[in-house]
Amino acid sequence: MSLIKFIELNQRGDERGYLTVIEAQNNIPFNIKRVYFLTSLSPDLPRGFHAHKELEQLAVCLVGSCKVMLDNGKVKEWVTLDSPSKALRIEPRIWHEMHDFSKDCVFLVVASDFYDETDYIRDYQLFLEQAKQ
Repeated sequence: MSLIKFIELNQRGDERGYLTVIEAQNNIPFNIKRVYFLTSLSPDLPRGFHAHKELEQLAVCLVGSCKVMLDNGKVKEWVTLDSPSKALRIEPRIWHEMHDFSKDCVFLVVASDFYDETDYIRDYQLFLEQAKQ
């Protein structure tokens, strides 16, 4: 079973441009409580390096591209995000890292809950121990 789960976002457009829609409980399976985005990213400085106990996320490169590594403690998979109409679903208890940001990358995350530091697993060895359970 693949860790990579894409959600195709509804996109409509014409010569004037495109409108892309993310709707809670419609094209994503959770309510949205937090939205944030990353800009001015360094291609040489990866980010992430954590998992969440409960939080579910949707990640989209609105502009540019990056590579995302997903790890469930048994399998690691890499995927490239490079389209604003393709969102990556990151489920709870999946270690994730983002690498190789393009200079123009704008990385959007839609989350199922508010920021809560106690929901993070930031130690990879602890993550691996919990993944065995």
